[in-house]
Amino acid sequence: MSELFPGFERRVIAAGECPIAARIGGSGPPLLLLHGYPESHLMWHKIAPRLAERFTVVAADLRGYGDSGKPPSDPEHRAYSKRAMAADQVAVMEQLGHERFQVVGHDRGARVTHRMCLDWPDRVQRAAVLDIVPTSHVFESADQRIARRYYHWFFLSQPAPLPERLIGNEPEFYLDTKLASWGQGTAWMPAAVRAEYLRCFADPETIRATCEDYRAGATIDLADHAADRDQRIRCPLLVLWGARAVVHELYDALAVWREWADDVAGEPVDCGHYLPEEAPDETLRALSGFLSESSD
Repeated sequence: MSELFPGFERRVIAAGECPIAARIGGSGPPLLLLHGYPESHLMWHKIAPRLAERFTVVAADLRGYGDSGKPPSDPEHRAYSKRAMAADQVAVMEQLGHERFQVVGHDRGARVTHRMCLDWPDRVQRAAVLDIVPTSHVFESADQRIARRYYHWFFLSQPAPLPERLIGNEPEFYLDTKLASWGQGTAWMPAAVRAEYLRCFADPETIRATCEDYRAGATIDLADHAADRDQRIRCPLLVLWGARAVVHELYDALAVWREWADDVAGEPVDCGHYLPEEAPDETLRALSGFLSESSD
């Protein structure tokens, strides 16, 4: 996939207990890009090279995803908490010499971004979250509509090995179903990119680890949110969401995020869930207007 990231270096960085795979390219202020389920850092391939014209871009795989490490879990699912995932990525940026940086997260990567803003406020200069509202808000406001549209949250968080066995029986069918149903079809996805997503996702260890991500989301992440409910995101926060996706249908995204952050702006983008892939020009325009080329 190196042709999709011209000029980028592929590295695996030892970040504490978990090696993190990343592509690094460009020059300028550091910018971390974090992907969502069931993809990898590859989801940024349409906009990362253009962002690299202005920023030093680090597009990383979350622990459990892509080619990053997939450590054993624990009874509390702490190993796959957003706190652990955020610490991974802060360690990556530290090792690359970036003490302070901007971050853009999509889907699960946006949930890691939220946790990072709370746990590492002095490291995050600006943050953007794509197509989510906070995890605790989803569970606290759950009704039949949410249960039907976010059914995978309840399925993937079931005790092992139920979801692992069912997904592992036909991982290609499961992956294609998710990509098509959350996006507006799959015309936005080149065949080579889809094949790379499948290569990573079909690994039984990826299936196990990504289920652990959702188990953490339904348990330890909620406990961490409850313990930190009085904390607010201090840095400027950009919220983008798909105008033809679930967040737009079910939530007032800006109003929800203003319960968690002081400086919130945002807008819908005319696409489904996968903003950087379905609507790269519009997503890049919104990010470019928000991200700072200054280190302040």
